[in-house]
Amino acid sequence: MNIATKRWLPHMFAALSLLVLLYPLAWLLATSLKPADEVVTSLNLWPSRPEWSNYTTALDGVSGITVTQLLGNTVLIAVGAVVGNVLSCSLAAYAFARLRFRMRKVMFAFMVATLMLPHHVVLIPQYIIFNRLGMVDSYWPLILPKFLATEAFFVFLIVQFMRGLPRELEESARIDGCGPFRIYRSITLPLSRPALITTAIFTFIWTWNDFFTQMIYLFSPEKYTITLALSSFVDQSSTSAYGPMFAMSVISVLPIVLFFFVFQRYLVQGMATSGLKG
Repeated sequence: MNIATKRWLPHMFAALSLLVLLYPLAWLLATSLKPADEVVTSLNLWPSRPEWSNYTTALDGVSGITVTQLLGNTVLIAVGAVVGNVLSCSLAAYAFARLRFRMRKVMFAFMVATLMLPHHVVLIPQYIIFNRLGMVDSYWPLILPKFLATEAFFVFLIVQFMRGLPRELEESARIDGCGPFRIYRSITLPLSRPALITTAIFTFIWTWNDFFTQMIYLFSPEKYTITLALSSFVDQSSTSAYGPMFAMSVISVLPIVLFFFVFQRYLVQGMATSGLKG
C-alpha cells in the first residue's frame, strides 16, 4: 500500500461512515414527500412525484392545534428545563466541589448512585406527588424537578469541571470579604462556562426529544408538545396518512438540527474540558 492510499483511506472511511449516518435523515426527508401508496409499496428512496401537500397537512397540526403552538409548547418546556438544570445543578456541584461540610463524600456517592436507577423506578412516586399537588396536566412536573438538581449526571459533570479550577482565586476573594454565594456568582460560575453550556445543550436536546414523561403528565391537546402530537397524529389520521406523519417528523427534527449546528462548537469545547473527556 503506497503513501497516497494510506493518506486517503481514513478520509474514505469517514465519508462512508457519514453516508451511513445521514441515510436515516435522507430517508425521512424523502418519505415525507411520498404519496401514501408509495410509502409502503415503493422501495425507491426518492418519490416518483413529490407530495408537498403532506407538509400542508402537517402544518395544520392535530386536534385544532397548529404546529406553531406545538413548537411553542415544546420550546417553553425545553427552555424551562435548561434554566432549571443550569442553576440547580451548578449550585449543587459548587457545594460538592468547593465547600467542606459533614458527610459531603457520602452524599456525593449517594447522588452518583442514583445514576444507576432506572427512570421508571421513581416515576410512580413522582406522579403521586404531583397528582396530590394538583399539578398533573400542566408543565410543572416537567420543569419544576429541574430546579431541584434531580439530574445527577449534570451535577457530576459540573463537579468534575469545578474540581479543576484553581483555589487561589477563591482564597483571594475570601480575603476581600466575599462569601460562598458571591464567590459562586462572580468567580466559579463564569469559569465553569464550558460545563454549563454542555449541560444546557444536552438538557435542551433531551427535553425536546422526550416523549414518555410528557405523555404521562400532559392530557390536554392544547398543552401537547411536538413529540406528543406525532403519536396523536397517527391515532387521529389512521395508518394511511404516513406522508403527513413523516412531514411532521421532519418539522420536529429541524429545530434540533439547527440548534446542534449553532452550538456544536460549544458542545465540543465543553466535552473536551469537562468530566466527559476520556
